[in-house]
Amino acid sequence: MEAAMSTVALIDAGGANLGSVRYALERLAVEPRLVSDAAGLQGASRVILPGVGAAPQAMARLRAQGLIEPLRMLQVPLLGICLGMQLLFEHSEEGQVDCLGVLAGVVRRMPPAPAIRVPHMGWNRLLPMRPSPLLEGLPARASAYFVHGYAAPVTADTVAACDHGGLFSAVVQHGRRCGAQFHPERSADTGARILRNFLETDFP
Repeated sequence: MEAAMSTVALIDAGGANLGSVRYALERLAVEPRLVSDAAGLQGASRVILPGVGAAPQAMARLRAQGLIEPLRMLQVPLLGICLGMQLLFEHSEEGQVDCLGVLAGVVRRMPPAPAIRVPHMGWNRLLPMRPSPLLEGLPARASAYFVHGYAAPVTADTVAACDHGGLFSAVVQHGRRCGAQFHPERSADTGARILRNFLETDFP
C-alpha cells in the first residue's frame, strides 16, 4: 500500500479518540507518528488532526504546542476528524473561539427541534454534494457514525452533507485541506474507505 511507505503525522490534540484513530490507521497498514509539536510535522506526507471535546480547549492546546501557524501554513494533505474538522474553519460559536481559518465558514450550535436530538449521536446517511476523491468507492447510500453538537455550514467546500434537522457539512475538501465531521474510526467500511482515500490520493 502506497500510504504505508509515507509518513502520516497524527496530532495528539488531547482527544479521547486518538487511540482509536491510530488503530484504524494501523488496520490500513499505516503506523502513524504521534505529534505534539511543530518539529514532529517535519517530513510528514500526510497530517491528521483528530479531536473530541470543546473547541476553546482544543485551540488552546494547539497554541501551547506551537502548532497553530504550522497547521495554517501546511503544504501536505491535512485531514480534520470530528472536532478536528471544525477547527479548520474560521470561528466556532462554542466558546466564541477563532479557529485555524483554513476553510471559510463559522461552526454553529445545532438547533434542537421536535424529534431532533442534540447532540447528534449515531449513524446517519452521507449525502454527496460534488465529486471528490474522498468519496471514491463509497456506495450510494453510505452512512457514518456521528457524535457532535456543533456543525459547519454547507459551503462550496462541502463534498458530502448530512441532514439532522437541517443540512450540515459531513465531508469537506478544499485542495489539500480535508475534513470529516463523523468518526471514520467508528464508521466501519465507510470510515475505512474515506481514510484510505485520504491516504492514497495524490491531491493537487
